[in-house]
Amino acid sequence: MVLLKPGFSPRRYQETILSSAAQQNTLVVLPTGMGKTAIAALLAAHRLDEHAHGKIVFLAPTKPLAQQHLDTFRSLFDFPDDSFALFTGHVPPEKRAKLWKEATFVFSTPQGMENDLISRRLHLDDVALLVFDEAHRALGDYAYVFIAQHYHKHALHERILGLTASPGSDEETIKAVCQNLFIDRIEVRSQEDPDVAQYVQDLDITFKNVPLSEDLLKLRGHLQRCHDNKLADAQAMGVLKVSELNKTGLLRAQAALHAKTAQGEKGYEVLKTISLLAEALKVQHALELCETQTVAALSAYLESLRRQAEKTKVKAVQNLVKDPDFKSAAIIADRLLGQGEEHPKVTALQSLVTQELLEDDKKKLIVFTQFRDTAAVLKRRLQEIASAEVFVGQAKRNGTGLSQKQQQAMLQRFRDGDFQVLIATSVAEEGLDIPAVDAVVFYEPIPSAIRTVQRRGRTGRQEAGKVYLLITKGTRDEGYRWSAHHKEKRMYRAIEQLQRSFTPTANEQPTLQDYGGGAQELTITVDYREKGSPVMKSLLAQDAKLDLEQLRVGDYRISDDVVVEYKTVKDFVDSIVDGRLLGQLSELRTVYKPVLIIEGLEDLYAQRRVNPAAIRGMLATIVTSYHIPLLRTTSPVDTAGVLLALARRAHKDEDPYYHPHTSKPWSLREQQEYVVSSLPGIGPRLAKPLLERFGSVRGVLEASSEELQEVELIGEKKAKAIRDLLEAAYSLERFK
Repeated sequence: MVLLKPGFSPRRYQETILSSAAQQNTLVVLPTGMGKTAIAALLAAHRLDEHAHGKIVFLAPTKPLAQQHLDTFRSLFDFPDDSFALFTGHVPPEKRAKLWKEATFVFSTPQGMENDLISRRLHLDDVALLVFDEAHRALGDYAYVFIAQHYHKHALHERILGLTASPGSDEETIKAVCQNLFIDRIEVRSQEDPDVAQYVQDLDITFKNVPLSEDLLKLRGHLQRCHDNKLADAQAMGVLKVSELNKTGLLRAQAALHAKTAQGEKGYEVLKTISLLAEALKVQHALELCETQTVAALSAYLESLRRQAEKTKVKAVQNLVKDPDFKSAAIIADRLLGQGEEHPKVTALQSLVTQELLEDDKKKLIVFTQFRDTAAVLKRRLQEIASAEVFVGQAKRNGTGLSQKQQQAMLQRFRDGDFQVLIATSVAEEGLDIPAVDAVVFYEPIPSAIRTVQRRGRTGRQEAGKVYLLITKGTRDEGYRWSAHHKEKRMYRAIEQLQRSFTPTANEQPTLQDYGGGAQELTITVDYREKGSPVMKSLLAQDAKLDLEQLRVGDYRISDDVVVEYKTVKDFVDSIVDGRLLGQLSELRTVYKPVLIIEGLEDLYAQRRVNPAAIRGMLATIVTSYHIPLLRTTSPVDTAGVLLALARRAHKDEDPYYHPHTSKPWSLREQQEYVVSSLPGIGPRLAKPLLERFGSVRGVLEASSEELQEVELIGEKKAKAIRDLLEAAYSLERFK
């Protein structure tokens, strides 16, 4: 019997949840710090009792989080060290395959696991428990969805456990997560539930309302007038149809107008409206920086627009920087920056950090902010009163990127007390183990229930914690605060409602039988650059056998002579604009039967500002000049279905008599195969063995019916058809 190490005593609610999870695939919704990982460990022990030779796979979104869970399990289970394995992109594939065979517990990022499944380096058949941490990510094309589908289809002893503190803001999103993870039961606990409340630490939430300074109010006034004037001018053009004047509404209106220009509507009113909307959107971003961020970030943004106007021919930027209100705002921002004056939030943050550290200079605080530029400013200001570091993601920008190794090292320094304040962007919101954080500060509210819950959950774990939200009065901060509040309330209502009414939904993936044929004999070669694409996942879900190679031509090789070039609608138009397409088409002509697939429901003529006549001309060129069939599909699943249909057609034992020879082969060998493949029932697949058997085209043509039948897959019928063709007298009468 598998036992956890002595000293671990589960809480009552953990045992209750375990009893459900042991019987059914379960989504566990539990506040941060309430022991979701412990439930996973309890269930892992139970599953290993039932399936002694099974594996436990624990998936987490990032390498540091996967490592954290590995360390937790290693501390709980009395297993040899080599029973635990960490799979990330930094571990070579061959080593992962070896570790898979030896390990009982595998902790992995989803992308690495997905790649291994696609490449068939490992199989999930013997996995007794598959855990999805931060399960709310199981939406869309995220790797969790594909892995769950693969496991559900192939596992001998299926059991899935999803863990999250915030599954989604509405019932439809939560349902989608459950469906994608094949969940049968939802177990939810809030801090108010009796069996959880006794373990919840007090959490003191304080909303600090900060007024804008007189200078920033004046600056905002100039930006607001600039913004409103741009929209008024746009509406005066008479072509703008928008119900909401927020960022989302303006972006939708802009896209609709671009679609009009793509259809040939390029009148002055349309083009001028597009330009004015572009100006308004830039001013909206400046307004957000002014209201909620820092003077330094705002000044840098306005300066970047001025520099851009000097170099670009884009009228929107040039017109914007000439606007009197824009100029006035930039002058005020420059003056404030030169005087060392900052947004009042910065001073408020300094005050509350000072207050916290005066109470106890050993305290640890996390300050969350949306923007890296803001984080850099806050570090400079906070270092005047405390030790502080900036914690950001890996993407490098302005020298602030951190590798995962650097992230882990910084978190360890924070745990060890080397500095007092961690200034973090969204990378620290989710799942990282940062114990004993005394206070969390939201530099700005965010209109997301999931992210709000994640941020707040960084404190109040082992002991009472504090949360501060800095809110600039009379700005979008107030709207975001209430938006997150109401979304969070709706989330818990939706979870409770769904828990009462939840019925598991059958979620079987379509098989090749649904497309009219079996898959066992079908092999499609996929270019390695398509690895992990939605089309490839759809093919795998339908049991197609895939080989990954670096293809010289195309994206999918269906057979020796059929190659498919795959493009989405956007990529197709982009390839016309940047000139890639003609080169790709020329390469496609080197195969006997090239095919071009364009996927998507989007309007082909509304993607870029390209004259529709140019797109139509390219379509005509593809079909008439390059003789390449062009197919439209609606989705990755549809594309996979077409590829499978092509594969079945290309792999038929009895090929039809009609073999169009539409392109000129390159080499002598290709010409020989080209000639022989035109014989009845032969095709490219049988041309090679015929030439190998008889040594030359003449040898094939002179072979008797009996000799032809010595070649595998050529029977009496095919041999007779070949001899009849070669020996029949040619007569024009047949064509009259």
